[in-house]
Amino acid sequence: MSTQYANPAPLGLCGFGMTTILLNIHNAGFFDISAVILAMGLCYGGLAQVLVGLMEFRRGNTFGTLAFTSYGLFWWSLVLIWVLPVLGLTEASPHSFVGWYLLLWGIFTLCLFFGTLKGAFIGKFVFGSLTTLFFLLAYKDFTGNASVGIFAGYVGIICGASAIYEAIGLTLNEKYGREVIPMGEPKQASVQVEAVLV
Repeated sequence: MSTQYANPAPLGLCGFGMTTILLNIHNAGFFDISAVILAMGLCYGGLAQVLVGLMEFRRGNTFGTLAFTSYGLFWWSLVLIWVLPVLGLTEASPHSFVGWYLLLWGIFTLCLFFGTLKGAFIGKFVFGSLTTLFFLLAYKDFTGNASVGIFAGYVGIICGASAIYEAIGLTLNEKYGREVIPMGEPKQASVQVEAVLV
């Protein structure tokens, strides 16, 4: 008898989306880095997504395993980049080196974006906006352009909100057994073969 597992993706998307919004409220210039962002990064953005990645592995979803586990560990690594120098365990990283860190994440996310192209529009939007966010933040750290960082903050808020939208859409559409939240699913092309007699 086969076991039916729940879809863990909405949990991972909410963890990603809510933490991304909080961080980018900071990037947009509204608040300094604080325990609010660090705690969300460790718990909901970090731990929850790593657990979701392991659940996606159990379901045989390679894309979900790679994406959720990687972004969960991204949050943990980002928190450590901030906290380790404060604890006196390492020197603070130069902004240009953080730029390389963000650039690598941007390239990684761009590669995953190509994996969304056959899926719903909302998935493309989440990964497309996240790719843009990483590249903007990398550019800000390479150049020191604060205006780009503020603009990136607004892009990040939109990105995080789109991930939450996808999570709620997946959850409610499953609950109601029909599409109550539009996700932009691709239309199934119907192919008709006609025999032409000459």
